[in-house]
Amino acid sequence: MDEGPLGVFDSPIFQRAISHIDRSRKLYLGVFTLGFVAGYPIGGEIIEWLLESEGYVPEGVEVIILQPLEVILLQLRIAAQIAFGMMVTTAVLNLAWLGRVSLPDNSVTDRASRAFGSSRAIMALAMMLALGGLGLAYAHNVLIPFLLDYLAEDSNDSGLLNTWQLQSWVGFVTGLYFSSIIVFQVPIVTILLLRSGAISRSSIVENRGLIWFAALFIGALISPPDPISLFLVGGPLLALLELTIFYDLMVQK
Repeated sequence: MDEGPLGVFDSPIFQRAISHIDRSRKLYLGVFTLGFVAGYPIGGEIIEWLLESEGYVPEGVEVIILQPLEVILLQLRIAAQIAFGMMVTTAVLNLAWLGRVSLPDNSVTDRASRAFGSSRAIMALAMMLALGGLGLAYAHNVLIPFLLDYLAEDSNDSGLLNTWQLQSWVGFVTGLYFSSIIVFQVPIVTILLLRSGAISRSSIVENRGLIWFAALFIGALISPPDPISLFLVGGPLLALLELTIFYDLMVQK
């Protein structure tokens, strides 16, 4: 039987994981709804903070509103990002808590894994917070300043009036923050998938070219069309993945 990319989609463990997620859809839906409702007012605070903070509006740029509902739509967008992040966090913690227990069939029971489920979940949460903090720092200090200055200078060089729409500008900035946080979760997600048996290190190595292409493609979608910007977005994903593979190799020796 032909395997899908990374040998994941045809993996019995992967199929059981999908079945487990389907059984937990009410939980994820509830988490998403909670995150969306709580994220809406937070979105307003984020917009206000970006407008008042220095460094987010480059020199010579004027931010304007073109639609009456622009701020509301922007808050909904930010709320959806927060809700999705909470849902992903719940899924990762669920996998860390249950380990292989929820994935194999009923003939296999890992009681030791259940006994240490809480400690694994706490460790996974700590790692996610630490990696998320690194992602925020990278976006705040490197990615966003570079891309905003690049776009502003490119517009100024054209000799045209440099005005940015509020929804596009804030959406771009929050999208980069959100993308960086998600990208920096690659190590913990990869380790959990490797430990659960959903994927193998060899399958990742064999499909390294496909993974690199996907990372660079994602970088091209959210960055200006130049090699430096592409590297700043896709580079961390590739570096974190390679470091995770190396770490797993060292631990398994």
